[in-house]
Amino acid sequence: MDFKVLQKDNKSKARAGVIKTDHGEIQTPIFMPVGTQGTVKSVTQKALKEEVNPDIILGNTYHLYLRPGTEILEKAGGLHGFMNWDRPILTDSGGFQVYSLSELRKLKKDGVEFKSHLDGSKHYFTPEKVIQIQRSIGADIIMPLDECTPYPCDYDYAKKSKELTTEWAYLNKEAFENSVPLYGHNQFLFGIIQGSTYLDLREQSAKELIQIGFDGYSIGGLAVGEPAEEMYKICEMLDDVIPQNKPRYLMGVGRPENILESIERGVDMFDCVMPTRNARNAYLFTSQGIVSMRNAAYKDDFEPIDSECDCYTCKNHTRAYLRHLFNAKEILAYELATIHNLRFYLNLVRTAREKIIEGTFTEWKSLIVNKLSKNVQSLKEA
Repeated sequence: MDFKVLQKDNKSKARAGVIKTDHGEIQTPIFMPVGTQGTVKSVTQKALKEEVNPDIILGNTYHLYLRPGTEILEKAGGLHGFMNWDRPILTDSGGFQVYSLSELRKLKKDGVEFKSHLDGSKHYFTPEKVIQIQRSIGADIIMPLDECTPYPCDYDYAKKSKELTTEWAYLNKEAFENSVPLYGHNQFLFGIIQGSTYLDLREQSAKELIQIGFDGYSIGGLAVGEPAEEMYKICEMLDDVIPQNKPRYLMGVGRPENILESIERGVDMFDCVMPTRNARNAYLFTSQGIVSMRNAAYKDDFEPIDSECDCYTCKNHTRAYLRHLFNAKEILAYELATIHNLRFYLNLVRTAREKIIEGTFTEWKSLIVNKLSKNVQSLKEA
């Protein structure tokens, strides 16, 4: 993978970089909108590209495997062709989705058996099969099969899970090297670091994966209920372990303040359903905190959602109009709110990148996090 660190912050571990793929460059730090089933919920590809403008989006191996299935994806020329998206895509392995189906799964040494959440049919994921599925999907960056631990998790279970993830990592890498991309563009394979909240297991996991050798390294198994401070400790420790010339991806995180704190600790890539899910529930992120567009206070408020935001929604519509759309249960509410929330997240990481390059990241981040910390209270009051 062609990844370069262009600038490091002189007061923290934050860095600005660029990942080059055959579908375009990814400026890091980056937030990746989640498009689980080949769509970022509530927005068209046109609006996503023109109004949100992400460098990369996410797809999900588990869900795309179940439907539309690899046969359809291959006939369409992969996920890029199927959804008509010409920018980079990352797919996770489906390990977290299988983990979330814990009552319907059976973990074995060579893979995991699970039942579809759609129809109860039985399926079996092995490391080799997960690579094969992601060859069919054709994402630019793909993930190996791993075992995601719950929180809390005792040390012995976390250790066994870490060891299983490492064993699978060897098989994933071998399957990746023994297969070829199907659609003429390069694919890159990241390793996934596991070990729950135990720093020694996390360090062992990272070193084992580094020995195997991957194009980048993901930090998995977080954002499952552990305190944020535990997550920050892990990220900070791993910055000293993961090679500096490899991108780091913190999976499934998170709140805006979580992202900024993790950027400060050396993380480059993030994804989370929070901005899109919150948007569909009328909770919008703003520079002044989270607001609920169902709040009666906005009935005759003809100001934009956020006067500091440059998104299509804020430039063209008012709080009163968004409140009306949500209360009237109009579908347009979902698209306008999603455009705003995703743009808020993208603006946040892009401003962080600018501040790293300028050499003012640490001071700026402290100011923003102090302001964002009010989000939790404002959400409770909304």
